[in-house]
Amino acid sequence: MTLATAAPIEGHDVSVVSLVGVSVAYGSNVVLTDVSLDFRAGEITALLGANGAGKSTLIKALSGANPRYSGEIRIDGAVVHLGSPVQARQLGISAVHQKVADGIVPGLSVAENLTLDDLAHASRHPLRNKRAALADARAALATLGLDWSDGILNQDADRLAISDAQLLVLARALRSTPQLLILDEPTSALTAAEAERLFDVLRALRANGLSIVYVSHRFGEIEALADRVVVLRDGIVQSNTVRPFEWHEILHDMLGRATDLDHDRGTTHRGTTTVATLDGIQLFPESAPIDLTIKAGEVLGVLGLIGAGKTEIAELLGGLAAPLAGTLALEGAAYAPRRPGDAIAAGVVLVPEDRQRQGILPGWSVQQNITLPFLKKSSVGGLLRGRAERRRTEEVIESLSVVTSGPDEAIDDLSGGNQQKVVVGRWISAGPRLALLDEPFRGVDIAARREIGARLSALAADGAAAVVLSSDVDEIFEVADRIVVLVAGQVELDRYADEVDRAAVIGAFLGQERSPTAAPAPAGEPAPPRDDAPVSPESTPESN
Repeated sequence: MTLATAAPIEGHDVSVVSLVGVSVAYGSNVVLTDVSLDFRAGEITALLGANGAGKSTLIKALSGANPRYSGEIRIDGAVVHLGSPVQARQLGISAVHQKVADGIVPGLSVAENLTLDDLAHASRHPLRNKRAALADARAALATLGLDWSDGILNQDADRLAISDAQLLVLARALRSTPQLLILDEPTSALTAAEAERLFDVLRALRANGLSIVYVSHRFGEIEALADRVVVLRDGIVQSNTVRPFEWHEILHDMLGRATDLDHDRGTTHRGTTTVATLDGIQLFPESAPIDLTIKAGEVLGVLGLIGAGKTEIAELLGGLAAPLAGTLALEGAAYAPRRPGDAIAAGVVLVPEDRQRQGILPGWSVQQNITLPFLKKSSVGGLLRGRAERRRTEEVIESLSVVTSGPDEAIDDLSGGNQQKVVVGRWISAGPRLALLDEPFRGVDIAARREIGARLSALAADGAAAVVLSSDVDEIFEVADRIVVLVAGQVELDRYADEVDRAAVIGAFLGQERSPTAAPAPAGEPAPPRDDAPVSPESTPESN
């Protein structure tokens, strides 16, 4: 898919929101320093920076989520102090944060979550008038071109898949009429069709004078949408540029060093020893059985959209689910883990798709999050060895360049990308026989993606097997020796990366999409109707 290039908007040069010398510090740790920016009507400002650069901190101050800032925030020229997200919304600033789960209230229906702001108004209380709530929810979804059934609108919002939850919080933010809309990694869990639909909405909102702050690690999206690029590094504004964008300079400003956008991963490795096999495995009730081998010495990339079966494969091997039919084998022996502990004991580890719900323990430290599954190895006679825990934690922090004040920092205080590096590093540090990583690059910058890819290649070189499961073609080509394409529970392609090009991989999607067979929804999580495109938005301008 090629993203259309955005045209600069003329006639909209009024600053709706301004930052003047805004700084944020946590004790002696200064995370944002003297930031001064203008956000103009009818302009999309891309906010870029490596993980830990201060983007989320800036967004929290701007959206009222962190009132502990110094300096001034001005709306329409008037100085305000944003003490809460409610106050920010009342003043015309709406934000969709990267942590999607934080925007969902479990126990309330999808419709009630979509109309959540109405809870503050007794006359429009959605719990008292569900028919009105459904009508308002449908209107909110219509802004994104979505038409969800009453069954989905009435179900508990906590049952939604992460991509649908992302769409929910986006639609809710667009219900109001903000002057400034802040989107933090809004496409990280969306299909290409959903992302393109969002881009069309954002272009229309920009044309109507809305100011938009857009955070993404996908440079192709920025090239397509943004009128201006602001780069943060170590909490300081490094550059503030308008079109045309010089991407090598932008990347240098982000990382503080020269870095190539193009990445040649070098030799494609071929494994010889089979670590795991799927024999006659049926992923969905409607799908035919599949066979798949996973080999040591290579990184296997499994590419698929929502409902393709990639997460189901990860859950089968990781002990989270049992196959509908067929058998699994690990190094030639029958393998039927009944829980994740069985898989871990067998040397199989899983980095889950949803970091917030499945990957971290909020409120716990970085060290506790890394070492919890390995307490037996860090203890003698039931007593924990603090040095062993510390050593493992410091190795993970160093190997993946985790931006943190230290092992004792709360995991919640890290940026989303650094949380992801902690989760990935935790399981790689176990020295697994088989490492499964479901969407491991969600919310991580280009440097972190390459660091994770290098760790996986090193793991494979040491004789283990690594499987990366992703919906992004470019991510798979960057890390995988061998590529498997899944569509509706079927293997459409299984080739080594040096034997296939990008067009052939996309063709594997398109060939199946012409089939009348529809991809089933994930078990237990009814998903709304979809119009999935074959690839997600490109990660670099050179991919367009």
